Amino acid sequence: MKRSLFLAGAVLACTPVSAQTTTVATPGTDPTAIQLWPNGPPGADPNRDAPEIVENSYIHGIHRPSLTVFRADPAHANGAAMIVVPGGGHRILVWVNEGVMPARTLNRFGVTVFVLKYRLSREAGSTFQIERDAAADARRAVRFVRAHAAEYGVDPHRIGLMGFSAGGELVSLVADNPAPAATGGDVVDRVDARPDFQVLIYPGPLGIPAHAATGAPPAFLAAGTLDQCCAEPSITLYQQLRAAHVPVELHLFADTDHGFNVAMHSERVSLQHWPDRLADWLGDSGWLVPGGGHRATPSSTTR
Repeated sequence: MKRSLFLAGAVLACTPVSAQTTTVATPGTDPTAIQLWPNGPPGADPNRDAPEIVENSYIHGIHRPSLTVFRADPAHANGAAMIVVPGGGHRILVWVNEGVMPARTLNRFGVTVFVLKYRLSREAGSTFQIERDAAADARRAVRFVRAHAAEYGVDPHRIGLMGFSAGGELVSLVADNPAPAATGGDVVDRVDARPDFQVLIYPGPLGIPAHAATGAPPAFLAAGTLDQCCAEPSITLYQQLRAAHVPVELHLFADTDHGFNVAMHSERVSLQHWPDRLADWLGDSGWLVPGGGHRATPSSTTR
């Protein structure tokens, strides 16, 4: 309970109370949103057609998971894709700072981005479960992008999954843990749901330690040293992946707490540049090169 309250409080603390407004978004009215399941996700949901709720820059009340597309400029689009999973303690989605702004940042690197709206298991009255429903939304997102890669001009073998905080938990559940047994579904459900690479930014503890680290996708991790929630999971996953010989890079930022997103509200130079470190890693690993994405050549030390 304390851990979940911390996650929610960390993202809500940055919200000016005077700026909070509430609007209702009718499902299907956003022309850029792609419904992951045209008729809604499998299973009974009496609120299937209930509208989403937008409060300030946060979103909740999601019953129809979707992807919002942010295309890279054709002048430098390289075919890499990233599915971004915002955090919010599974109570809300930090839509702008952990969804839209990371998408715009990745667009500058030539990456086409799909921001995921997933079902929230800890908001009041929710009947959803993180491992069953939210993780299923993340898997479906990977499958959808891979199945429709040609339509969006992306390489089906260069699809990354990137999550912040609670979104990082979903990344680990999908990328570093066994998938549930297949139970039928449509054509999309028969596509591989494991991303080609993973990016976890101050991920929560759910899904870590991993149960399928061997063979997991290459990973980039970042967290703050003062983060009581999420520094330790980052270190634990790093150690697991390293021991499993998975290419992995970890950045821990001094004097930094939870929720630094893409440094929209920080004056720390190191945080301002952490997306550049991600771009370096993506480039070194070949993910930004058409036809690339293989294990990077190990560096050698010359004396």
